[in-house]
Amino acid sequence: MENPIALNRLAENNVFRKGDVFVLFGELFGRGYATGLLDQARQAGMQIVGITVGRRDENNALRPLDAEELSAAEERLGGRIINIPLMAGFDLDAPAGGPTPTDLLANMTLESWEQDRLDWDYIQQCRDIATSRFTNSLSQVMAVLDGMIADGRNVIFAHTMAGGIPKAKVFLVVANRVYKGRGPRHMSSQALLDSDMGKLILQNFDEVSAITFRHLIESSSAIRARVEASGGQVRYTAYGYHGTAVLIDGSYRWQTYTNYTQGYAKMRLEGIAQEAWAAGIKATVYNCPEIRTNSSDVFTGIELPLIPLLLALKKENGGQWAEEQWQACERLLADGFTMTDVIQKITDMQANEVMRPFYDFSAWPMANSQAQSDLTIGTSNEITQMHRDGKAMISDHLSALVVEATGQLIFGETSDPSGPVQWLNHDIVARRLNASHVQKQAPAISHGAIGSHLEVA
Repeated sequence: MENPIALNRLAENNVFRKGDVFVLFGELFGRGYATGLLDQARQAGMQIVGITVGRRDENNALRPLDAEELSAAEERLGGRIINIPLMAGFDLDAPAGGPTPTDLLANMTLESWEQDRLDWDYIQQCRDIATSRFTNSLSQVMAVLDGMIADGRNVIFAHTMAGGIPKAKVFLVVANRVYKGRGPRHMSSQALLDSDMGKLILQNFDEVSAITFRHLIESSSAIRARVEASGGQVRYTAYGYHGTAVLIDGSYRWQTYTNYTQGYAKMRLEGIAQEAWAAGIKATVYNCPEIRTNSSDVFTGIELPLIPLLLALKKENGGQWAEEQWQACERLLADGFTMTDVIQKITDMQANEVMRPFYDFSAWPMANSQAQSDLTIGTSNEITQMHRDGKAMISDHLSALVVEATGQLIFGETSDPSGPVQWLNHDIVARRLNASHVQKQAPAISHGAIGSHLEVA
């Protein structure tokens, strides 16, 4: 893919209605994009169905949710959860009596991990066991789900599975240096990826974030055929991240967080959507602006591209409402600081020569560098220190706006999706928010209009 394909319209839902079925394929945890899409499904009156990844007991055995866990999860979801564990990834699977991949990583030390080697034939056994476990459980889930979907109903399958970081102490220490380390604590992300530990983790990211989408599409084929034969429509959505276009020097330019190690899995996810689309299945990966979530907080600096959304809200004619968002963010700053100060720090970082190589879309995902890490992490820490309260951040306020907008954009676009991979850049996010909050509908933008001002360095 040579250029990001930007979503360029404010589509409205004209397919999904009361009684249709929305399937959340991934457990709903805390902060995250899925809440915005769920809100739209609820507003449309759709029946909400969820799954669970299950839980591990003290002996590492996978189990369903207990009664209390299930009740809490269903209340959070606002629908029924099919209580058959669908834990993805192979980091905790192994032949009977053998060590799991996580156990193998636990034998590595900070001194040895770059030289330590893994038995890849054994790792493949673990992958095969995990795949069999997952697909067998998924078949059971689909059998239950089939009985919950009446003929003629429309269905959205919303894939939200992501992650796959094994809980191995040595990796957590290394990751802390890769994603948060400056100066002498900096560590090269390429050194991690070149190691056997890194290769294992990339494989697990693939299994969790990407290959589960293929399993979902394939395992639901009978449901899809029945629904479509009875006059209904089926859609598949997934969440990607592959950089975002934000306002830089007055123009929307693609940029990204570095190092986004999961980027390889996100590209594989895009490829799976493209394969499905070519087979006539309407599956779309929506590459969203990065937000702060429970999992993304490990990546210091990932929140910085959120802040220029305030500029986009103004540029896209947000008027008084956009000004109110600016003021709401400014109130979160300590005395003596303004949003102008914060924006200036972002602008200075974006314009720094150190960042220029990282605006190359075709090279994504790039390894980090000492200078880039120092600049990005340093800027993030400086802006954090400008806040009145470290638990009430500008990035939290803006993340909630992005969740709202992406939910509306994805739900509307999914009625009649235009392709397998779409970027939700700051311009369309701002237009969607302004159309919702400013009491007039913003005009839809043409593909030509996007093309004229979206820069890919």
